[in-house]
Amino acid sequence: MSWLEVVILGLVQGLTEFLPISSSGHLRIVSALFFANDPGAAFTAVSQLGTELAVLIYFAKDIWSLITTWVRGFRDPEVRATPEYRMAWLVIIGTLPIGVLGVLFQNSIETVARNLWLIATTLIVFGVLLGLAERYGKQERPVGELTVKDGIVLGFAQALALIPGVSRSGGTITAGLFIGLTRPAAVRYSFLLAIPAVVSAGVFQLKDVTAGDTSVPQMVVATVIAFVVGYAVIAWLLKFVERNSVYVFVAYRIALGTALLAALSIGAISAT
Repeated sequence: MSWLEVVILGLVQGLTEFLPISSSGHLRIVSALFFANDPGAAFTAVSQLGTELAVLIYFAKDIWSLITTWVRGFRDPEVRATPEYRMAWLVIIGTLPIGVLGVLFQNSIETVARNLWLIATTLIVFGVLLGLAERYGKQERPVGELTVKDGIVLGFAQALALIPGVSRSGGTITAGLFIGLTRPAAVRYSFLLAIPAVVSAGVFQLKDVTAGDTSVPQMVVATVIAFVVGYAVIAWLLKFVERNSVYVFVAYRIALGTALLAALSIGAISAT
């Protein structure tokens, strides 16, 4: 992998990880279109460590509160009645689906699921679903009203992102809007829910990074770039969704998916 590819993919990862447009799908598309290859699931997972570090730093106060409250709850019954204690368990419960399914279908995720025909289709289909969620979701529930059932639903929605093109944040935000969460609440919860899953996946894939043609220094640079850009995107997105709908992302997904299908149909790009 060339250094130019490393820098560009790091930028792509940072720009798209938190937007509901699929970072893994974009890494796959950009690599195929401009570099005629596939960076691989390992590169995607490890570069996501940079963007998740951005989440850890940006939400450090919230995360520390959840962790300490969760630990205190084991010995203090009064703490178990707090919203923070419930939220900590919801994040844990919501992480289980993607963890289990990721292990069970690891081989398919790293091979079949990276086909560009599938990615183009999921970009369009889940873009439409995001639009429907924006249109018909009541958007009246804060994060504090989430139930265990909601946590399970959102967990499975996040697990759909194992398929490139779906988008982890997109799946979670879509499900959040459908169950009535406000747009800022759905986005904020998607950030918190992603931390255990993405960090675990990145650490698990570390051993496979240099199995291809990516060196350790290149991987470090890509991850650092993803961190810096990702941090800026978090701040922007949280402000954006307070005042704007997600229709711009819906339109983008459908346009990109359609363009990709056209390129594949005329043989301008290889699906594998």
